[in-house]
Amino acid sequence: MANQPRAIGFALITLLMWSTVATAFKLTLAYASVLQTLAIASVVSSLVLLILVTLSGKGAVLAGVFFDNWRFTLLAGLLNPVIYYLILFEAYDRLPAQLAQPINLTWTIVLSLMAGFFLKQRIRGFDYAAALISYTGVLVIVSQGDLTRLLQADWIGVGLAIISTLIWAGYWTLNIRDQREPLIGMCLNFVIAAPVVLIVWWMVDGALPPLEGIAGGIYIGLFEMSLAFVCWSLALKSTDNAATISNLIFLSPFLSLQLIHFVLGEVIHWTTYAGLITIIVGIVFQQILHRRAESRR
Repeated sequence: MANQPRAIGFALITLLMWSTVATAFKLTLAYASVLQTLAIASVVSSLVLLILVTLSGKGAVLAGVFFDNWRFTLLAGLLNPVIYYLILFEAYDRLPAQLAQPINLTWTIVLSLMAGFFLKQRIRGFDYAAALISYTGVLVIVSQGDLTRLLQADWIGVGLAIISTLIWAGYWTLNIRDQREPLIGMCLNFVIAAPVVLIVWWMVDGALPPLEGIAGGIYIGLFEMSLAFVCWSLALKSTDNAATISNLIFLSPFLSLQLIHFVLGEVIHWTTYAGLITIIVGIVFQQILHRRAESRR
């Protein structure tokens, strides 16, 4: 049954967790390598998700669901967490948090275009217009109001941040056809992916970071990779108005910028706010026109 106060509560908890992510990434990557961070976070997330599935009384079905969907699970686990977070962490390692975080928001625009290409869904003119608006916002942030800065930008980092949105959108495009329950599917993805990450870490690095890096990896695995997903799912299940709940998440990047400023000490340029607002305008513009198009059917 719908319970809007409960839904808003879970949405706000998710919002607070997601707001800390950019800061947590930068703090952790100051002490741990990208691979070390992913190895620790993946193991922690796998354990948390296994505990949650067991507490939900569905632990006994995990093996059966895996054997029925092992190809899908391997592909999904390879995309998320392995490829997605390797690329995302590398982008955060190279870029200021105030740049990497807004770019990551554009995955919703990419998702609609990717669903059109791969799932044969209709792509409308306003989808391309929304993408143009949002990526104009990205250019505003990268340039910091000075076009000459575009030549000095770390375009490898920017490119990695954009590629991470393609991987994330691809993951959710794949999940449109996922027949598994969301919590079980996510759990299996991480349980399969964690050993792969550990093997790669052992072969490439094999060293543990200092305690600060370990603590950061645990935090990322606990909040970014597992509990935030569960709380967001509970929020959507509890609401009778998903649009209202979804719009709350647009507060997250603005809260995140405050943490980036006060915790990381980054000076937040006015162009970061201008670019972020432009990105969100593109996303909202697309959502509104999609709803109008659906209502006319």
